[in-house]
Amino acid sequence: MRHLPEADRDALRIAQDPDFPRWLQQITATGGCAHPVHLSGHTTTLDNATGEILRHYDTRNEPGERLLVRCRNRRSTVCGPCSRLHAGDTFHLVRAGLLGGKNVPASVRTRPRLFVTLTAPSFGAVHRAGQTCRPRRDGGACEHGRPLGCGTVHAPDAPAVGQPLCPDCYDYTAHVLWHAHASKLWDRFVIDVRRRLASSAGIVQSRFAHHARLSFARIAEYQKRAAVHVHTVVRLDGPDGPTDEPPAWGTTDRLTRAVHASAQRVTVRTPYSLATGELELSWGTQTDVCVLHAKGDGPDDDAVAAYVAKYVSKGTDETGAGTDHKVTTCDDIDSARVSRHVRTLMHTCWRLGGLPEYAPLRLRTWTHTLGYRGHILTKSRAYSTTYAALRAQRAHHHGHTDTPDAITDAHWRYVGSGHTPGAALIAAGVAEDIAQNRAAVRDALSAGGGAT
Repeated sequence: MRHLPEADRDALRIAQDPDFPRWLQQITATGGCAHPVHLSGHTTTLDNATGEILRHYDTRNEPGERLLVRCRNRRSTVCGPCSRLHAGDTFHLVRAGLLGGKNVPASVRTRPRLFVTLTAPSFGAVHRAGQTCRPRRDGGACEHGRPLGCGTVHAPDAPAVGQPLCPDCYDYTAHVLWHAHASKLWDRFVIDVRRRLASSAGIVQSRFAHHARLSFARIAEYQKRAAVHVHTVVRLDGPDGPTDEPPAWGTTDRLTRAVHASAQRVTVRTPYSLATGELELSWGTQTDVCVLHAKGDGPDDDAVAAYVAKYVSKGTDETGAGTDHKVTTCDDIDSARVSRHVRTLMHTCWRLGGLPEYAPLRLRTWTHTLGYRGHILTKSRAYSTTYAALRAQRAHHHGHTDTPDAITDAHWRYVGSGHTPGAALIAAGVAEDIAQNRAAVRDALSAGGGAT
């Protein structure tokens, strides 16, 4: 035993515990979660009319007198099992808004629908992949003596891709402040699209909600240059949302023109600073708008939903843009396993976060995400279902249903999180078994022509 690794010794100790079968049931119920939350407490369900106890649960009867529940972290670099579950929920959430289902009518598929990509502006020349990087016939150098061009054809995974040609020329301040204002820029974009649709239809802008509703689901993705860009599904409904047809003037062409115009028009100004001045921030010049057709012409709806779901589970560690954990000192930044470009962005966040005029932006709190403080996925209220509804539906599928005319008295407290080395080893095995079983079911369904 002394010659075994610590994790193996701990796993053997857990397996020999008399309560191991129940503990394994808890681990399996969490899907092999890598960082489960430990709760202690009890819950009692009573008949509202008679006061009779219908169910009672107490963690004093559990191994270690605690219950393990999922951490629900969306990042695959933090918890693979929970991120896969979150990605699946995201797929169904986005897909329901495209094709219907989950209490959304199938008629939404015939509405004006777009898949839009909004990019960040340029903050300086960076190395590119897939073609000659930065061809320049006349050569030349910047004021810092570095070449203005690059004749290399970089592989997509080359370390140089996304890195500035000249770090001293790159506008790190604008990059960080753009991230900090990206959510406000998005809000103004949505407002401006509504206004342009109203003006083009000849109605008063303030009355737009009485004629139509703009629904969307959007996801933020880090590019190789560590700048966020936005993918969004935009749908035009009637005033009551997905159950209501849009007005006759609500055409795909009109929506497309409004999106293009708003993407090039909206701006946000930063607070004035003696150190940086006042910056005017906008979207980048590249705006990609794909029309989603009901008859299958163009991007496939399932592919769009899968694309969004794939990126919602990616952490900053996986994309190479920042870290998945917050930093508290400059030493944390220096020790982070990131590129020089990203480290400079993190230091810029920290420096600007110390200026009183930027205090509301909380840049030091969001240094690990390079100043971006918006949610990775957001949606409008009427786009489709919610994560809470999908979780409730999954609980119902597993038999966890609410009892009508009953009241619940619950008392819970947090007592810890995570696994011991041996428990982490067993949980990883459980997660792998579940993933393999799901893959086998998908393969069987595909071979039989069933839906996946």
